[in-house]
Amino acid sequence: MSMSMVSKQSLLQPLTTTQLRRRVHLASSSVPPSRLRTRALMATENSPKVIDSHLHVWSSPQQAAEKYPYFPGQEPTLMGHVDFLLESMGEAGVDGALIVQPINHKFDHSYVTSVLKQHPSKFVGCCLANPAEDGTGINQLEDLLSKDGYRAVRFNPYLWPSGEPMTNEVGKAMFAKAGELGAPVGFMCMKGLDLHLSEIEELCTEFPSTVVLLDHLGFCKPPQNFEEEQIFSKLLNLSRFPTVYVKLSALFRVSRNPYPYEDLTDALSKIVSSYGANRIMWGSDFPYIVPECGYKEAKEAVCQLIQKAELSSSETEWIMGRTVYQLFNSRWSFL
Repeated sequence: MSMSMVSKQSLLQPLTTTQLRRRVHLASSSVPPSRLRTRALMATENSPKVIDSHLHVWSSPQQAAEKYPYFPGQEPTLMGHVDFLLESMGEAGVDGALIVQPINHKFDHSYVTSVLKQHPSKFVGCCLANPAEDGTGINQLEDLLSKDGYRAVRFNPYLWPSGEPMTNEVGKAMFAKAGELGAPVGFMCMKGLDLHLSEIEELCTEFPSTVVLLDHLGFCKPPQNFEEEQIFSKLLNLSRFPTVYVKLSALFRVSRNPYPYEDLTDALSKIVSSYGANRIMWGSDFPYIVPECGYKEAKEAVCQLIQKAELSSSETEWIMGRTVYQLFNSRWSFL
């Protein structure tokens, strides 16, 4: 047998494990370290990011005593300072978050503003609208959005003067200003979406350029009777406004079951069918979620719901971070 025939036969023989390892080692060792670092950086940059679209932070008792006081009567019972949040996010593998101004500091945004300035690549801020009758909240909102770096605003209907709807003169002025400055408006309908649905529809119709975020699934629990089915249908019907988005957040507030809140599976499927995953975003409601199940577990619960709802990997990516990332024009920087 000739040497050429031997060589050809040896090429056809399967490689041993040792030979394979050697070839992989030689191939990798031939790549310059700088290129390996570049590849790792590109992999990190292109990997799906997990962004929490709804959480809160407030000062520690010591910080409150020294610099960032709580609003009287709104002293927190839970730990919620930023160091605790950063630790929780690290353990859970969460890359960034939208911080919503907490009621504990009410309209004093100084603590959250300090956090945004300390961690500009980690956090984006959502301020709290001040619907004072004298209209001073309109200028305050403009300053927070234009000067202090906030990118969204929250409408809490229960802060409006008694008997006044969010569609009053001040409310419409703030809603219009938010749209003008490209800031989404989040609605907290804690006492029920049906109580505020007509106001939201009126604002969406009159100011179609303002983006709307429905906090915590609009506080719609999985329906158990005809009346609840009607309300949930109205939540789905709001998808007719292309500027309305839904936060899949604070699951413990809308589920009837304990962790991992599996009764929300059908609701999630229907919301994705109506809105599309690119208009849905996950949120934890930290730190309130911590005593309920834990921060890391909150993220895991959403992942389990997504899996049970049999959503695709693309839909998962949208819900877990891409929706909020694109909505806020990539304000987060992870490098």
